[in-house]
Amino acid sequence: QVQLVESGGGLVQPGGSLRLSCTASGTIYSLYTMGWYRQAPGKQRELVASISPGGSTDYVDSVKGRFTISRDNAKNTVYLQMNSLKPEDTAIYYCNRARNLYGPWNTWGQGTQVTVSS
Repeated sequence: QVQLVESGGGLVQPGGSLRLSCTASGTIYSLYTMGWYRQAPGKQRELVASISPGGSTDYVDSVKGRFTISRDNAKNTVYLQMNSLKPEDTAIYYCNRARNLYGPWNTWGQGTQVTVSS
């Protein structure tokens, strides 16, 4: 049973920064491309960043140059450094498997709320 625990969200002013963390258990985490997803109120969940087991990264256009995804396979943890935050980044952020033939794992964590507001 995969378990995902996200943390690090909060309330930040526009232009501020946050660093999110996600720890996975119950799986051979290092085998998978991992991703950060977000879901804003009234919108579908979207994949915003992903990182392969070897460290190759990909980002949705709206966060390129502002967000950086990284991973520590020894700690089963994936990070998302978010800089120059904008109000439109406000959402609940989740981590899960990404870019996999079988899609994300069925089990999602509780997510971590990011609110960008002055």
